[in-house]
Amino acid sequence: MKNMSLLLFVLLSFVSCRKDDNTTKITPDTSMYFPANSGSVWETTTPTQFGWNTAAIEDLKTFLAQKNTKSFMILVNGRIVMEEYFKGHTASTDWEWNSAGKTLVSATTGIAQQENLLNINKKVSDYLGTGWTDMPLEKEKLITVRNLLTMTSGINSDKQLITHDNLTYVADAGTRWSYSNVFQLLMDVDANASNSDFETYFNSKLKNKIGMEGFWNFGIIYKIYHSNTRSMARFGLLALNKGKWKDEQIINENYFNESITSSQNINPSYGYLWWLNGKSKYMVPGSQDIFQGALIPNAPSDMYAALGASDQKIYVIPSKKMVIIRMGDSADPNNPTFASSGFDNELWAKINAVIN
Repeated sequence: MKNMSLLLFVLLSFVSCRKDDNTTKITPDTSMYFPANSGSVWETTTPTQFGWNTAAIEDLKTFLAQKNTKSFMILVNGRIVMEEYFKGHTASTDWEWNSAGKTLVSATTGIAQQENLLNINKKVSDYLGTGWTDMPLEKEKLITVRNLLTMTSGINSDKQLITHDNLTYVADAGTRWSYSNVFQLLMDVDANASNSDFETYFNSKLKNKIGMEGFWNFGIIYKIYHSNTRSMARFGLLALNKGKWKDEQIINENYFNESITSSQNINPSYGYLWWLNGKSKYMVPGSQDIFQGALIPNAPSDMYAALGASDQKIYVIPSKKMVIIRMGDSADPNNPTFASSGFDNELWAKINAVIN
């Protein structure tokens, strides 16, 4: 009888320990996850598993709704932790990336280089022929593909319609940073180098490889990508993994690392069409002013971002293995911006209240 009592005590103690284990915080899976290239299955996890402040989530969601957000998503290790839709927007609704789509062009250019179709250090005229600008030929020949990637072509940025007559001289290539639509000529460079139209090359080399859905709208002034939120998140996940998707290195890692490194000293907060946080100074579209400090002070210093008009956002934070997506209308319709805005800093204050 004494032995039976001892056995019962041991069993009860074991069950009690198991019960206590089930009530403790579950350690989240820290392995990197990639969703399948087709279908709607995507692994999820919860804020509780990361020990986040769940009481602050409602405040974040209220803020997002008030700021004209249509969708918001947080991935950690590739898994969805938050996925929210507002104002009738759904997981299948397409929305414009605006200038956040510049990073798609950067990636495609890198792929063309790794396939030995082009070299970003060569002259643009090697791919478009001479006379592609309305500049003196000796000035045109100074412009490399890399200058287009870094917004340092020296071409007049006041006119956003990219026509021959609008491509006039302001400064020697590499001596002036100015945000403009001139980057769109990279699409022509990629197309000519690959002997294909840009979208076909982009689809086969990037979009289809990571299971994105979406399309390019080639307007008179703007060339804008449209997709659903999860497709934007797929590209963010590719960027988090430095161009690698599952076991395939889609974008050369050295090139990608160059893309998210200061590309010049004039605006160190800019890479190859990626915005970089945590630098000593930054510039913004439409201005030659230089501002001291980080681009988005409330955001992690290692963050790099794809930023588009009306506050389209892909935030990539390697230190947290995190990707954050925001799509929607401008957070402040009375003060629309083309890239970073005060909204970024406000949003990161709300995000920090949840994740820190």
